[in-house]
Amino acid sequence: MKALLKKDFYVLWNSMKALLLLIVIFSLIPSGFQNVFAVLYAAMLPYSALAYDERSHWDQMAAAMPYSTRDIIRSKYVLGWITSAGAFLFSTMIQLVVRSYLKMPTPVSLLFVSMCISWAIIAITLPFMFRWGVEKARLTMVLIIALVCGAAGALTSIATMSVAIGGDKIPCPLIVGAPVAAIVINLISMPLSEKWYERRK
Repeated sequence: MKALLKKDFYVLWNSMKALLLLIVIFSLIPSGFQNVFAVLYAAMLPYSALAYDERSHWDQMAAAMPYSTRDIIRSKYVLGWITSAGAFLFSTMIQLVVRSYLKMPTPVSLLFVSMCISWAIIAITLPFMFRWGVEKARLTMVLIIALVCGAAGALTSIATMSVAIGGDKIPCPLIVGAPVAAIVINLISMPLSEKWYERRK
């Protein structure tokens, strides 16, 4: 799996610099919505890697290599987890510096929940990508964009309302429940993706 991840990161770095730059820009802006969007947007990078694999017929090449279906499937999940976690850490560190200068609180809990939601989005949508392919699953891409934008708006609204009534940025039950839900959904999603990918082949 390590080699598969290296391949995907190489592809992302060389072919999708515009997407990575967009994540960096949103991470730099001292705005809750923009920072949340940066973390959630990072969850879309595995789909870009999948699209590149399809265009280059990587699945046919992988069949001749010592990679199991499980390795191929789970490498995309791990890629999404890593890119989302990286966007969370990068945005948090940048905002700690920027907001300390502006004397604004850093929404760490908001960004953490955003990362968990991005993992859930990955788990919800990847099975459809593996079943039909990126090109055929265009409606799924619309669903992904809707989930990313909707989640970003909902989280920032929850944070704003919570502060307005004297609470923390994000309610504690959501901070605890988000990672648990993300883990459960991913544990269900991965074997489903493996099963659907085998059917597609």
